[in-house]
Amino acid sequence: MLRKYSNSRSLSDNIKLGTLSAFSAGMVNIGSLLLFFSFSSNVTGHYAILAAEIVKGNLYQIAVVFSWIFLFFLGSFVSNLFVIHLNQKNSYIAHSIPLILEIICLMMVGFYGEYFYKETLAETEILLALMLFAMGLQNGLTASISNFTVKTTHLTGTTTDLGILFSMFTKKEFRNNEALKGRAKLLLYITAFYLIGAITAGFTYVYLNFKMFYLVSLVLIVIIIYDLSKLKLKMYWHQRKLIRLNFDNVIRMEKGKEESVAS
Repeated sequence: MLRKYSNSRSLSDNIKLGTLSAFSAGMVNIGSLLLFFSFSSNVTGHYAILAAEIVKGNLYQIAVVFSWIFLFFLGSFVSNLFVIHLNQKNSYIAHSIPLILEIICLMMVGFYGEYFYKETLAETEILLALMLFAMGLQNGLTASISNFTVKTTHLTGTTTDLGILFSMFTKKEFRNNEALKGRAKLLLYITAFYLIGAITAGFTYVYLNFKMFYLVSLVLIVIIIYDLSKLKLKMYWHQRKLIRLNFDNVIRMEKGKEESVAS
């Protein structure tokens, strides 16, 4: 999911990354709605609120909403910064760092909410800011490494693209296009798992409360560990192959010596 970059990624890579990250974004968004009465995985609505606050001339709210939008932007900026500067050295590490930062942000929200949260306005605004930064990190990472194919924190573009694709499938020539079919499959998986994540958060909110952010972090850890296990497995088989080659070389050398002595 995290080892490959841009056009070298397969449809399977994008589906795995898209489903798990969409599931986590769905949980975060509904979690913030239930806990703070505000969405946190996209900024479309926040632009509308910002405009409304500008019209009202409410300077404090303008600053707060603008900072939320900026932090989502900053998260995406930071993700791509790691990708483009570290990708040549180690793509797995470059792609993992934004997810690790996202996990830290969500764990902070969960921990503070569970032990210290007094439901004040200032606390709510800061925790929402952390969540928006985390979602910016995630969306920036998935979009960057998939060549803008995978975006998982909101479904406006996804729903639009699905509408376009399904209208194209009314013509036979497009129904037989494997690239379009793959794109539709990916978007359907992202939509379904975002919804499943949101429903899961809705059902478990009563029992988990702020602990739901630990569960989201666990899903993100699975993304990181999955590729790490693949890398270790690959290194294991590579080492076995090297050992086998060395063993064969030793046998050939011994046979060569024996034949030399016999002659």
